Amino acid sequence: MLYFNILFLICFLIWVGPQAQAITPTYLYHNCTNTSTFTPNSIYHSNLNHLLSVLSSNATLESYNATAGSNSSTSAHGSFLCRGDVNATVCRDCVRFATGDVLKRCPVEKEAVIWYDECQLRYSNRSFFGTVDERPRIFLYNTANITDLGRFRETLNVTVRDAAAEAASGGRKKYATKEANFTGFQTLYSLVQCTPDLSSADCNRCLLDNKESLYRFSDKQGARLLFPSCNVRFELYPFYNQTGSQLPPVTLPPASVTRPKGKSKISTGTIVAIAVPIAVCIVLFIVGACFIVRRAKSKQNSRRQENAEDDITTVASLQFGLSTIEAATNKFSINNKLGEGGFGEVYKGTLSNGKEIAVKRLSKDSVQGAEEFKNEVVVVAKLQHRNLVRLLGFCLEGEEKLLVYEFVPNKSLDYFLYDPEKQPLLDWSRRYKLIGGIARGILYLHEDSRLRIIHRDLKPSNILLDAEMNPKISDFGMARIFGVDQTRGNTSRIVGTYGYMSPEYAMHGQFSVKSDVYSFGVLIFEIISGKRNSSFYQSDCAEDLLSYAWKLWKEGTPLALADPTLRDSYSENEVLRCIHLGLLCVQEDPDDRPTMASIVMMLNSYSVTLPVPQQPAFFIPTETDMQMKGLEFDQSASQAISVSVNEASITEMYPR
Repeated sequence: MLYFNILFLICFLIWVGPQAQAITPTYLYHNCTNTSTFTPNSIYHSNLNHLLSVLSSNATLESYNATAGSNSSTSAHGSFLCRGDVNATVCRDCVRFATGDVLKRCPVEKEAVIWYDECQLRYSNRSFFGTVDERPRIFLYNTANITDLGRFRETLNVTVRDAAAEAASGGRKKYATKEANFTGFQTLYSLVQCTPDLSSADCNRCLLDNKESLYRFSDKQGARLLFPSCNVRFELYPFYNQTGSQLPPVTLPPASVTRPKGKSKISTGTIVAIAVPIAVCIVLFIVGACFIVRRAKSKQNSRRQENAEDDITTVASLQFGLSTIEAATNKFSINNKLGEGGFGEVYKGTLSNGKEIAVKRLSKDSVQGAEEFKNEVVVVAKLQHRNLVRLLGFCLEGEEKLLVYEFVPNKSLDYFLYDPEKQPLLDWSRRYKLIGGIARGILYLHEDSRLRIIHRDLKPSNILLDAEMNPKISDFGMARIFGVDQTRGNTSRIVGTYGYMSPEYAMHGQFSVKSDVYSFGVLIFEIISGKRNSSFYQSDCAEDLLSYAWKLWKEGTPLALADPTLRDSYSENEVLRCIHLGLLCVQEDPDDRPTMASIVMMLNSYSVTLPVPQQPAFFIPTETDMQMKGLEFDQSASQAISVSVNEASITEMYPR
């Protein structure tokens, strides 16, 4: 019955559609250049109001440029641009909404730009018509990853390039869309557009610059880059109005009407006015019924798929036999040993099918029962991200508790970062990629996974590197698997590595997602400098790496922190932004530290203004300090008390 009501409502809207209220556009982003502001009720303010009124009154057009004021110092210049595929009504509603919305977001700034899905609007106290503006640049992307990366990048490159060439030569409407077959089941959809005031050459240059910037997101299933003068977007679903996507017009056969002579009361126009809406309602009814059936089948298939995925990750599917593990590791041969940490030893193994694995042999300290251990392994095994080490399974026989992980060939980050001979292998582009990858992995643990996870022992030895030197965070989920007793917000059992632990966790046992943010900030400084945080202890330069970074920041020489092996090959802007971001992460008050979502956005977009950092917390705790606070040491982490060598980590999980 509900579906028939919906169809009736659709039919009703056909009659009253012209009187319907304007739809609010989809807000994307805005930027206010706060270096230049105006005084309320000033001449510029008056010109700006007049300018926005002119833009609003011309909103039935696809684009429009206007200037208000004759004095160059007080004139206001503005423009709007609607997406090339939207109709005049949508364009008008978007622009008129934007003229009011932009003043709420940028109340006193002389320069502003605001983007919606349907249109963009900008104004400035300088004339920007006919010039290419690529600042600010906004990056928005789909978090889902691409599997066949090489093929996708090639398809994306060709598609966007061809679309850019078509848009640049498109005359007044510099807009183009392209579709390309990515796989047998997936189509790549691309859209490019320039402001019409650009020349063909400038439009092509802006779009190609946009395409090059877009390349960093070519591992995603969708992304868009917004420049004031042009924009590019791609998705694996149709996000724009495709030609021929709308229903064809209904063609009715000639009506056969018998009229008594001299008594015709119904005109042809009346008949058409009655028949056409009825015919449209019939078509909509048929389409709606098909849509409802298809959607019901899609939901049913989706539920089946989700249930199938849950069934795959079961205890039985994850369990390895002890004989299999012993054969793979040559009975835990010393030659196969990769390392040892607080939770046990790690061995390399090779299964009978040739697959390489890493086996963590847990120590006997765990008091967790067998069934609980199995259940927690299943939970952690479901956590999968390209920047996390994947848990493949476990073995539980006799006193042996073994965890089986994917093998990551290039060891851990500290193996390269602190070795003078291997440091040159980590050029700046790789280090910047490491910082971004680690940030995305932590963001997944904090916000995007099924459980909220606090790692609590982020450090270079827990960042493994795959064959392409991509970072993979390890040792998350060990609290559940090992059976460590802890509460959600605080713990009397401190397990971690000093130098990376936030002050509130080290001193009071209080932890949160901001504890991981602090550790990430320390990681940033170590990646940039190539030095351990503890290497400065009791030195003449500073007490630790954080205080050294703060000292250089206050002296105006932050680039002196950079590893000398990087020489002049790094991007100064990227290094400065990372140092600034690192200082924000290690601030003493957890509330002052940014979230991982904000950090990822700050790394991806230079249009986001970073706040001024506060002085970081300089504290190197000792065991005596901890005991005075009534905190208990985990014996499995005793290696970490004096030097950062412990491999143990504590991860807190709880349902969202």
